[in-house]
Amino acid sequence: MHTDDLQNDDCFALRQAARHISKLYERHLSEAGVTPTQFSILRRLSRCPGLTMAELSKAMVMDRTTLVRALKPLLRRGYVVAPIDGPGNGRLRVVLTRSGSAKLDEAAVHWAAAQAHFERSFGRQSAAHLRNELFRMTTNMFER
Repeated sequence: MHTDDLQNDDCFALRQAARHISKLYERHLSEAGVTPTQFSILRRLSRCPGLTMAELSKAMVMDRTTLVRALKPLLRRGYVVAPIDGPGNGRLRVVLTRSGSAKLDEAAVHWAAAQAHFERSFGRQSAAHLRNELFRMTTNMFER
């Protein structure tokens, strides 16, 4: 059945909210020269050094093609390297470099400003509740 009632469209609501919030973080993180996705990759690699491409792809909930596209500028700028994991193995491990760690530190200041802006606008408790629900959804909902 076709309906034009967007008020009941969960997908539309989530995508619209994601685009709106992404614009806020893009505006702040652009001052550090990274995108929100690149920031998340740098942060993930900082916390989990040496992930394989498959592991990073899974952690970022991205297909490998999209991940490679996001990684290319980080590789080009020397923020990450992807040496092959041992002879004959052929698996790439993505590693944060010193300059990548410095870029992450720089970008974290801008990320914190975006986070504070969002929490002021939306409410700190509401933001925490939303975040918890979104993480609950993405970790539990599709495993059933």
